[in-house]
Amino acid sequence: MIFRQLFEPDTFTYSYLLGCERTRKAIIIDSVESEADMYMELLGDLDLTLINTLETHVHADHITAAGLLRDRVGSKSIVHRDAGAMCADLLVTDGVELQVGDIEIKVLHTPGHTSGCVSYVIGDRVFTGDALLINGCGRTDFQEGDAATLYDSITKKLFSLPPDTLVFPGHDYNGKTISTIRQEIDSNARLGAGKSKAEFITIMHNLDLPYPKYIDEALPANQACGQPGRDALIRQG
Repeated sequence: MIFRQLFEPDTFTYSYLLGCERTRKAIIIDSVESEADMYMELLGDLDLTLINTLETHVHADHITAAGLLRDRVGSKSIVHRDAGAMCADLLVTDGVELQVGDIEIKVLHTPGHTSGCVSYVIGDRVFTGDALLINGCGRTDFQEGDAATLYDSITKKLFSLPPDTLVFPGHDYNGKTISTIRQEIDSNARLGAGKSKAEFITIMHNLDLPYPKYIDEALPANQACGQPGRDALIRQG
């Protein structure tokens, strides 16, 4: 499998390109609109055809490139049915299995950061979006977030994956690129080392985080799959 972890520095967003070596079909997880030209160049360099763009949720910090890429190459967008983006080409639910070339993708519904969050299990790795971060997790104070729900999503679903499963998050603010399920179970600062649900809820309720910088522009744009021609554009990077 062809694999590239891509980083957008303005919003500290990780996007992921995965390609099938046999069929040359590819997917991108959590694309960023400002990086669309780079994606196109990379796809060309690797001789890949983009089939799907997958969202882990409707983002509040950047605009997806799903709409632009759909217009340019005919790729189909995928989100969870509860994400609030009915413009997507495929609305998935928990347990759905997808295949692009030889790439097998299993959808895990992992709500709590938002109600429509999913993680994607592909081979020996899981792409957790903003649900589970490296030594952290997504905030739960907007977009129908709920700390108790996120605790259950992580401890009952993600932490039940094989311990050696590689964790690739949607963001990192400290230069980290990869973790494992075992590492997060053992030492995640917010819910590792056996922290109880009550402890986690207290931690999350006391974070006192600032209002998301781009949410007023990003959220409505992403609910429209980042379609070009909207009134509000976010300048990235």
